Amino acid sequence: MNEHDLAALRFQAAARDLEHIVRHIAGRYIVQGVPLTWRLLHAIEAEALADLGFAGRHEAYVLELFKRPEAMTYPETDDPATFGKSNALPMAFAFAVAAYEEAQAAQVVQAAPAAETPHRRRAAKARPDWRR
Repeated sequence: MNEHDLAALRFQAAARDLEHIVRHIAGRYIVQGVPLTWRLLHAIEAEALADLGFAGRHEAYVLELFKRPEAMTYPETDDPATFGKSNALPMAFAFAVAAYEEAQAAQVVQAAPAAETPHRRRAAKARPDWRR
């Protein structure tokens, strides 16, 4: 294995670690029902990148790869964070957005009533009514 392959493995390990950290942080807000705003995205990113465990597990040059370039600016307001179809997101932002989208999709699935199928209708008719 050459140095390039080792660097790629280090990056992948750090990316998985950052994703886990960001999802954990975002999860705290999701369960409280806090909407994803620009200000919250910045806070999640800052907390994740400042995580001492993250910094201790990975080399400094790898950690630098996850910092948002200064030219890549986003609002710092309480407006809802929207990206449209853009896929040029800082990694921590992308992980937080994915966590919120997955949580929203799970809520939709839980809220949807189970579809009535012919099998379910037959099963309901075959069930004895014990209250009679």
